[in-house]
Amino acid sequence: MSRVVVIAGATSGIGRATARAFAERGDRLVLAARATQTLADVRAECADVDVLTVPTDVTEPGALEALAGAAADRFGRIDVWVPTAAVMAYGRFDELPERVFDQVVRTDLLAAADSARVALRHVRATGTGTLILTSSVLGHITAPYMSAYVTSKWGLQGLVRTLQQELRDSPRIRLCLVNPGSVDTPVYQQAANYLGRVGRPPPPVTSSQRVARAIVDCVDRPRREVSVGRLNVVLRAGFTVLPGVYDVLVGPLMRLAGLSGRPVDAHDGTVFAPNPAGEAVRGGHLPDLRQLARSVPGSVGAVLRRRLG
Repeated sequence: MSRVVVIAGATSGIGRATARAFAERGDRLVLAARATQTLADVRAECADVDVLTVPTDVTEPGALEALAGAAADRFGRIDVWVPTAAVMAYGRFDELPERVFDQVVRTDLLAAADSARVALRHVRATGTGTLILTSSVLGHITAPYMSAYVTSKWGLQGLVRTLQQELRDSPRIRLCLVNPGSVDTPVYQQAANYLGRVGRPPPPVTSSQRVARAIVDCVDRPRREVSVGRLNVVLRAGFTVLPGVYDVLVGPLMRLAGLSGRPVDAHDGTVFAPNPAGEAVRGGHLPDLRQLARSVPGSVGAVLRRRLG
């Protein structure tokens, strides 16, 4: 039986890849994001299933409750809720404008908390449902020049752990947390930047589609926490076991691998408003394997295309 899946932040990166992945399963979708036209594009990509699009700014008061109400009115219930909306900002903490820091935390932490609150109220009414939150390896470690994002992800880790404890008496309501490492999405280029150099995901970089598969898998095999990224365990171990060494190395490594050489003037990125022209599944940090698969003839190419989504 197809499920009713709500995805906030569905027009770019992990959220867009997740929408496609659930559509391939035949699930009914409620897609939300700030950019109305891009929502229409994603809806067209998921044309084989029943899709409702709801233009939504997750930081606006009442917006997520309205989203849940629209989903319930259209489909009668909510089975899965996946909030993936996120923004990012680069800059030294004391040089990052307060309004930018606050808005990143408002989007990445407070709106995620509001999503959890709204979703839990709806699934408690039916006694069953799955909430899948997306955090980051930066919810377990730290990196310089990303203070607002790191603060948000550490806060989200604490919130999820607390909610999982509170849900122990509701075994049919599952709360999962997916923690990717570096992901090939546009969020780095779209980030606010007060550092002077364009950000990029440090290697190794995984695809949005791989993270989306982990999210979809949580519906069938719910787990408290899922890590996506080959170095996540190593980074967490180094941060915890050898904090002095970690702190010595993380700054130079961030400047070498986490920042490009491209200069950039100070700007707010998509922290306060969307940039539809920059929204996509990929950020261009990995080879376009789907394009490569199209060039492979016969059944091998077909298998690759299905695998790459």
